[in-house]
Amino acid sequence: MSGPARLVPAAAALLALALTGTACDAGVRGTPGGSGVHDPYFPKAGNGGYDVTHYALTLDYTPDTRRLTGRAVITARATQDLTAFDLDLEGLDVASVTVGGKDARWNRAGQELTVRPHDDLREGRTFTAAVRYSGTPRTLTDPDGSKEGWLPTADGALGLGEPVGSTAWFPGNHHPSDKATYDITVTVPEGLQAVSNGELTGRTGKGGRTTYSWHAAEPMASYLATVAVGHYDIGRGTGPHGLPVLNAVDPRQAKASKDVLAKIPEILGWEERTFGPYPFSSAGVIVDRPGDAEYALETQTRPVFPGAPDTGTLVHELAHQWYGDSVTPMSWQDMWLNEGFATYAEWLYQEDHGGKSAQQTFTDLYDGDDDAVWDFPPARPAGAAHISDTPVYERGAMVLQKIRQKVGDGAFRDLLRGWAAAHRHGTADTAQFTAFVEKRAPGKDFGGIWRDWLYGDGRPDRP
Repeated sequence: MSGPARLVPAAAALLALALTGTACDAGVRGTPGGSGVHDPYFPKAGNGGYDVTHYALTLDYTPDTRRLTGRAVITARATQDLTAFDLDLEGLDVASVTVGGKDARWNRAGQELTVRPHDDLREGRTFTAAVRYSGTPRTLTDPDGSKEGWLPTADGALGLGEPVGSTAWFPGNHHPSDKATYDITVTVPEGLQAVSNGELTGRTGKGGRTTYSWHAAEPMASYLATVAVGHYDIGRGTGPHGLPVLNAVDPRQAKASKDVLAKIPEILGWEERTFGPYPFSSAGVIVDRPGDAEYALETQTRPVFPGAPDTGTLVHELAHQWYGDSVTPMSWQDMWLNEGFATYAEWLYQEDHGGKSAQQTFTDLYDGDDDAVWDFPPARPAGAAHISDTPVYERGAMVLQKIRQKVGDGAFRDLLRGWAAAHRHGTADTAQFTAFVEKRAPGKDFGGIWRDWLYGDGRPDRP
């Protein structure tokens, strides 16, 4: 493919002027932000040129018509001089865009909403973009065939975002490397609930509709944002240190869920002792009907389950609050830092509660006949369709057990807590993790573990 045509300086200046529409803008000498951040598996995800700090989403949804009306107010900081920037939005009709309170020009191309502010944005400037939009939000199909985005349910809808499904219901910088705080306000017909991340800060009724306001105070990747609309039994309790716990359970799942959800305070307490302080200001779950969603997802502070979870799955999704939600992958290639850790949490919980040791689980996997474990190395998934395959989970957990074998139990527990603390509310990649392990265990040689277990193809030699 040939490169972009070069413009002589005078022509380039005229083009910049035409795009932004004001003579004073030429002094910024900015360029458009990139469409995509070159993720190795989802290259169109995210956008360059800015960093979002806060989303204020105001949504109105009617299940009978499946119509969503929304206004997204996005607060961000320019990381370069900008004449234009992109937001990710799949489908939906855009009515207007403003930047800094001034009307902005915009156009659509696939999932890209390109915004041209009235005035160019200087590097370091904090700005606010507001987008009004509406329509029928889409259910997307992942490369692996699973469904995400906006999923209509028997009595409402469910927003699930991993890896790029949040593009179906609000515009934003939809890549895990850009985290922000959120206020999510949802209006639904009277009699339905709208549940989201964080803490419920308000509930008002007017004209046969009810508005629910939620606040997520800690940074969150957009794929971890959720909205669940439907009939729910809302249960409140407390976890460790008075942590507020809010569970939203479909009434048809209430009986089956009761006993396992009663374990949440105990599980969170065990995970705090194992992984360090709980990283958020609230906790809980959303339990919907089987079939409304196909899988459990670690949506921040309030994981979603398709029916009553078993104890192991509950442990797994709550462990993600540390590994995946607080410490978020820098790119989708680093997915094993989510799933390998959460899977290993299941192994440890079983070990600490009278079940098989993590070493026995490791040995059973190594000696077992599930060849899928060895399909590819956990730090190098075979493609976008495989970031949630068995090696990312099981072989990722096996990497952690190999580290435990190398450093010993006490030092390994310190590593788990230290990693969660070092990148709390941030992002990290595999190279940072291996460097962290080597720094925390000087004198130990991890070269064989990285070569054979983390990056190597096939089944390593017997440990």
